Amino acid sequence: MAGRIPQSFIDELLNRTDIVEIIDSRVPLKKAGREFKACCPFHGEKTPSFTVSQVKQFYHCFGCGEHGTAITFLMEYEHMEFVEAIEELARRAGLEVPREAGNVAHTPSTLPHYALLERVSEYYQSQLREHPDAARAVAYLKDRGLSGDVAARYKIGFAPPGWENLAAALDAGDSDQQLLLELGLTVKRDDGSGAYDRFRNRIQFPIHDRRGRTIGFGGRVMDDSTPKYMNSPESVVFHKGDELYGLFEARKAVRHLERMLVVEGYMDVVALAQFNINYAVATLGTATTHEHLERLFRSVPEVVFCFDGDRAGREAAWRALVNTLPVLRDGREARFLFLPEGEDPDSLIRKIGREAFEEKIQTATHLSDFFFERLAGQLDIDSIDGRARLVTLAKPLLSTLPESMFRQLMIEQLSELAHTSSARIDGVIDSAGSPPEYRPAPPVTRSTDSQGKTPVRQAIELLLYQPGLATEVTLPSMLEQSDQPGVPLLIEILELIRENPEIATATLLEHWRDRDEGRFLSRLACWAPPLEELELAGDLQGNLNEIERQHIENRIHFLNTEQQKRALSETEKQEYGQLLQQSHAARQH
Repeated sequence: MAGRIPQSFIDELLNRTDIVEIIDSRVPLKKAGREFKACCPFHGEKTPSFTVSQVKQFYHCFGCGEHGTAITFLMEYEHMEFVEAIEELARRAGLEVPREAGNVAHTPSTLPHYALLERVSEYYQSQLREHPDAARAVAYLKDRGLSGDVAARYKIGFAPPGWENLAAALDAGDSDQQLLLELGLTVKRDDGSGAYDRFRNRIQFPIHDRRGRTIGFGGRVMDDSTPKYMNSPESVVFHKGDELYGLFEARKAVRHLERMLVVEGYMDVVALAQFNINYAVATLGTATTHEHLERLFRSVPEVVFCFDGDRAGREAAWRALVNTLPVLRDGREARFLFLPEGEDPDSLIRKIGREAFEEKIQTATHLSDFFFERLAGQLDIDSIDGRARLVTLAKPLLSTLPESMFRQLMIEQLSELAHTSSARIDGVIDSAGSPPEYRPAPPVTRSTDSQGKTPVRQAIELLLYQPGLATEVTLPSMLEQSDQPGVPLLIEILELIRENPEIATATLLEHWRDRDEGRFLSRLACWAPPLEELELAGDLQGNLNEIERQHIENRIHFLNTEQQKRALSETEKQEYGQLLQQSHAARQH
């Protein structure tokens, strides 16, 4: 049905929905104080860290960071689209989903792209079964040891020979042909006379996002022609630095994952799945990125990188290590499996079998061992010069580690190798600073709390924790004039709550789902005060007053600087005097 779903209906739907019932019907919950707990359904764990707040109507996992509303839970756990999740909640509540005229507010403009990609995937799968030239592709897959079940699980297909198969097979009109170009599935001819298929005579591996939607393809040749692998280009739905081939299938196959094995290519992933190793993923022609690692560690506590044992493989492993250091908080572990020369995961597991291959995974080199072996192997650490050089090489890398027990143990290991104290090493590392890509933002002049939070952020956290606080405070007269980052968002939240005094946190968050601020607000909604409900209204009032005070002081500073360069206007002089009076009055309190 066309038309947008009214926000007022979504608010009413969430008011009638109990997130505890929604989640408990899928993941059994246990009461724990004011909240409910369970082992997280989104990553493997033995101690429950997944909490559900009935008051907030919000869930949060302290292990992997997953969080959201009842709508978000259905989208992530059941792999539903937004509209599907709304319809499911409406069905449970006995409501009919209304529609308004106009654009569908919660339907992203990328939906046609996803729909077309799914049609293309189905087409490639049908060609593997039906095309006259498919016998060669089937023989190739069988020769690699793949069964029909594994091919079906990963939805492997075949792009037949020929230059213009895709548009014809899909009966693509002008709009679909434009989408094929945007997605990189076809390529415009240089002479402008049309477009041709990017993938031809290749085994096709559809790439899925975390919800199982097709976002692109990888194609592999069946002979020695080049390029051996070809990926879809970047598009509005496909970003190589964010996605991992096989992650969706791994999470679907193994509900409680303990580790992920990062391999080089699609065939390695599916070949390992053939031997029931269902936790392998592959990067998409790029080095392992920060985003890849965060996504992996949100799913599992342990990541094992699998590389060739030659020089090129070890160089690639070192790059992966450098990118891993900044995300290695306590509870996360990374290791490295180096394969014998001439072997890849596909060939090795067929040679030694699953049990022996998994034994190699379990005994893979720890990141810390690889780190020090690599650095110390370049030096003579029996000499003072070599030990000093070891510290020099290690300090910019160790400085990227988050504060944690692992960081401290790495420093202690370095101090033993360098024959010096860990305190001295720690001081040297702190002075090294972080590499540019991980250097924290410079300090700001705005006052913050002990954790570096600005008054704006603290105010928003309080409102998300207990929205009703908005009705218990007085808004400073100059709040709207403040140009501090986040103030317009804070004012918008305050106004929404005052219009809907009974609004719950989850309902509040859904107003920002399709906006850039939505992800930021969802993260802040995970916060809770150290002590339950102590003077929260007073804390909120204090933060609002502090925002106004900072605005006054900043404006005074600006006008004071200006009057040293030029004569202030009468209006500015009057403002300056009033601001000085307000600043003095505030200090008296």
